[in-house]
Amino acid sequence: MKIVVDAMGGDYAPEVIIKGAVAAVCEYNTEVILVGDEAKINSLLKKNKYSGSLISVCPSTEVIAMHDPAAASIRRKRDSSIVVGLNLVKEGKADAFFSAGNTGAVVCGATLGLGLLPGIERPGIGIVIPTLKGITFIIDVGANIDPKPTQMLQNGIMADAYVKHILSKANPTLGLLNVGEEESKGTEFVKETHELLSHSKLNFIGNVEGRDLFSGKCDIILCDGFVGNVALKVSESLAEAMQIFLKKHLLSNFIGKLGAVLLRNNFKKFKKEMDYSEYGGAPLLGVNGVVMIGHGRSNAKAIKNAIRAAKEEVERKFNEKIMEAIQ
Repeated sequence: MKIVVDAMGGDYAPEVIIKGAVAAVCEYNTEVILVGDEAKINSLLKKNKYSGSLISVCPSTEVIAMHDPAAASIRRKRDSSIVVGLNLVKEGKADAFFSAGNTGAVVCGATLGLGLLPGIERPGIGIVIPTLKGITFIIDVGANIDPKPTQMLQNGIMADAYVKHILSKANPTLGLLNVGEEESKGTEFVKETHELLSHSKLNFIGNVEGRDLFSGKCDIILCDGFVGNVALKVSESLAEAMQIFLKKHLLSNFIGKLGAVLLRNNFKKFKKEMDYSEYGGAPLLGVNGVVMIGHGRSNAKAIKNAIRAAKEEVERKFNEKIMEAIQ
């Protein structure tokens, strides 16, 4: 199995990307193809003391920056690490692709380059988040900000398959994110989506509210890409602010500092439970290939786990499971 990794994508690329890739091949014994500046990659591989045969380099001369327009960049920068990497999957030279770079460019490049699975009109990005009762899978968090109700239903079906076959949760429950639990709440778009879900074979429990994001009320939360992305960014910001506030007040006096020392192990467990890097990347569901998207600020641990997640999708033939569910 070969996983393509965009070595130039992310806020800390390529140093952190290389470090994560080296950790992944050592721990998961899978092949990785690093795409990007060949000289920089080889130099960093040497710096990380890797000389094995599981990592190879595919050179590319261009980089799509975070601020670059997605569609235009895919067309203009044909030798970018994203386009070259996705082409390796398209040509059958690799089994999956991962990037922590420009999310819009990855979505656009994968949709145009790999195409969509039969029965899928638009792809969706899903993420795993920790909750009071385990984990919940949220879709969509940014791929499609103006979907149709039928596309929401398709996202629900794909998420159901992901939770069943990748997260190993039988008969997962699904809730539709809305401004209230009543069927009468929300826009016409949300009401129509609710109607489609109610008549589907999914284990649909009805509407859920924003307060249910981390409650564990259901296994899947379905929303459009605009709402999902806002919810994700607010959650990330809140988690960061909580850590800063907590540190600020604990270290403000001697008693607080003493308490911090005594509770050090508890804080480590809390941080691990809230750490996105534990889950790696976010799967781009619906494209005709395995594509994993990483947070722009991904650290080496997140890169390693994203490669693991991509490997699992390939091993479990997940796209076949989606096509079976859609049919």
